[in-house]
Amino acid sequence: MKIDIREITKAVDNIIPKIKDIRRHLHANPELSLKEYNTSEYIRKQLRDIEINVSPPLLETDVIAYLNCGDNHNNVTLRADTDALPIQESRDFAYCSKKSNIMHACGHDGHTAMLIGAAIILAKYRHQLNGSIRFVFQPGEEIVAAGRDLVGKGILNSPKPKAVLALHGWPGYPVGSIGGKHGPFLAAADIYEITITGKGGHGSRPEESVDPIMTATKIINSLYLLPSRRFRALDALVISVCKIAGGASSNVIPDRITMGGSARYLSKKVGDKLPQLFEDIIRTECDNAGATYELKYENSYIPTVNDKNIVNKCKDITKRHIGESMWIDIEEPSMGSEDFSYYIDKNPGGLFFLGMGENSPMLHTNSFDFNDDALRNGILFFVLSTIELIESMMH
Repeated sequence: MKIDIREITKAVDNIIPKIKDIRRHLHANPELSLKEYNTSEYIRKQLRDIEINVSPPLLETDVIAYLNCGDNHNNVTLRADTDALPIQESRDFAYCSKKSNIMHACGHDGHTAMLIGAAIILAKYRHQLNGSIRFVFQPGEEIVAAGRDLVGKGILNSPKPKAVLALHGWPGYPVGSIGGKHGPFLAAADIYEITITGKGGHGSRPEESVDPIMTATKIINSLYLLPSRRFRALDALVISVCKIAGGASSNVIPDRITMGGSARYLSKKVGDKLPQLFEDIIRTECDNAGATYELKYENSYIPTVNDKNIVNKCKDITKRHIGESMWIDIEEPSMGSEDFSYYIDKNPGGLFFLGMGENSPMLHTNSFDFNDDALRNGILFFVLSTIELIESMMH
């Protein structure tokens, strides 16, 4: 039976007040990565209310639910992330974060609310579909990349998805617009921590010390030269030192400093070379200074590479049903990273941007708030893409 798109749109419009309340509840009650206990129980309750089967958690705070509507092998998997960030919210409104130094600064409250909304609508039309839908409410996207662990534990193995979709709220684009591109979309991210141990001393006699701060500055300068001196100009590579700590007094050279940051790239060939280059630079500078070091280098996120066929289908669906002007062709990949990359590393799928507005505060800032006016189009995108993708699998 063909599903009436106008009826679907009306059904989505009818639940928007409820989804807005859900989103604001989540915003007011944020939880950090892998500590989303109340969040996950709240999601389970929403799913139980619409009679969707929920699997036992694999990482304590994940929620994985299934809607079987006929042919189990015609599977579409939808994913949202649920964790918040250790940031103090700066704005003051009715639903602002109730927790000190924790807030939803990356829109995961909106992602979760939209996926709950999609589940409500798809459950309502389950008898008119001939496929299966997996809903993944994933904890720990920030820093710990728990998506890698969930995929590694086999959440996508049975049934194997024929399409995996996710949305990410994105400032700078018109509210409710959908943006995407096939091929590389987001960068890989490697996270590193460096400890340099020298010999402390008095600030008036630096010649008697092995200054770890001086050594660190040389290492930082050499790392920052890597993109332009060891790689082609066309090789996208961003190396950032994001934290550095050492010393407790303005007249004492410390024994030790620590620093850390990230390296982001689009090409695996670039990424494969980086650990050894880091090691060589740090060892050389420490040997020259007479210092010792410890380097921890971890491949945290792989590049997010969108499937061409999935992107083209979702583009067509968006333009036909949400609005011709609501689709945006993203020209260049972003150097941000997402552990959704692991879901589509071996499965066809795509991550898409959902516009938060041209004047929206940026992600990961203390003033960001997911734009509720985008909820409708986000839910429509999930629902209509799922329906049409399942229909296309039957032919």
